[in-house]
Amino acid sequence: MNKISSALKDARKIVIKIGSNTLAKADGTQDTEFMKNFACQCKKLIELGKQIVVVSSGAQVSGVSTLKEWSRKKDIHFRQALCAIGQVELMAQWRKAFYENGIHIGQLLFTKEDFENNHRSLNIRNTLFTLVDERVVPIINENDSVSTDEFSIGDNDNLSALTAILWSADLLILFSDIDGIYTDNPKTNPDAKLIETVESIPELRKTITIGETNAFGTGGIETKIQAAEKVTGYGIEMILANGGKENALASLSTEEAVGTLFLAK
Repeated sequence: MNKISSALKDARKIVIKIGSNTLAKADGTQDTEFMKNFACQCKKLIELGKQIVVVSSGAQVSGVSTLKEWSRKKDIHFRQALCAIGQVELMAQWRKAFYENGIHIGQLLFTKEDFENNHRSLNIRNTLFTLVDERVVPIINENDSVSTDEFSIGDNDNLSALTAILWSADLLILFSDIDGIYTDNPKTNPDAKLIETVESIPELRKTITIGETNAFGTGGIETKIQAAEKVTGYGIEMILANGGKENALASLSTEEAVGTLFLAK
């Protein structure tokens, strides 16, 4: 059996992170059709007895969809205000997408401090357990409207890893705009080769070239490897796959599944 499909089959508690590039159309606005299709795929997994937590980027993308005239403003106050506006639109679209599939959602917004404070961490854990036990899908994002450098996690790759650890997940899936980890950037090097399985992250770092952050996201390959380092150390496997492919989530359960699987230690 394909190792990726086997990992998905064996997992019951799954955290799925969706990057900004996956949620954005070519013009930088929100891809609502993707959201509807993704919610439908989640429903099928839930019907198989799996529990789903979603970490969703896209507040800024949604803000640009709402107030296009702010798209070029780079001032931190405008960016945080744009996230405040966009978060409302983002959750409205997620609510609509999941509601059409008979599923309720709940919103959780975090900062780094929430994971560093034991009392807050326990409350997060209890809330996550309560929501998923009641068949409600938590939609998580960093609280970008109030986060500063001191309290910012910085990217949703690491946020999803922290969430997976706190919730004691079985599997973390990161959806990005590439098929997985390559030996080099496949967009600039046609000879770059996909690495299907990673057993040792220190060895991986010696054999690949890490590129820069993409256009919409705050992460890159480095933050995805950081996320893998976090979760695999807690016995949680991680899949990095291309969220832009048709039925990206459902395809991971097939023998044709494509991506990079980070094996748990």
